[in-house]
Amino acid sequence: MNREERAAERLRRICLALPEASETRSWGHPNFKVGGKAFAVIEKYKGAWAIALKTEPERQAFLVENDSRFYVTPYVGKQGWVSMNIQPSVDWVQLKRMVLESYRLVAAAPAKPRPRRRVR
Repeated sequence: MNREERAAERLRRICLALPEASETRSWGHPNFKVGGKAFAVIEKYKGAWAIALKTEPERQAFLVENDSRFYVTPYVGKQGWVSMNIQPSVDWVQLKRMVLESYRLVAAAPAKPRPRRRVR
């Protein structure tokens, strides 16, 4: 098992220990969800593996400005998502806290209503 697979397995154990958490595979990588909404993702971006999590915008800005491992997650960064490169190492205590924060933010968010289809 390589480093990325070990990181994915460790992230899986952390995420799936949370109530009602599930794992799906989308866009070729694991996505961990609660209530049908993602709260953690492990993915390869520009050749490097990273873990993406939802954060408060202030926390996202702090992490990106103060720690070179973090960057604004492409596409969903405007919604507070931050990605952390898993190379050269992962602070698993910090990551576990961040996963829990992401889980809470996503689980607490109200579901978005689906647009109604017009019947003609």
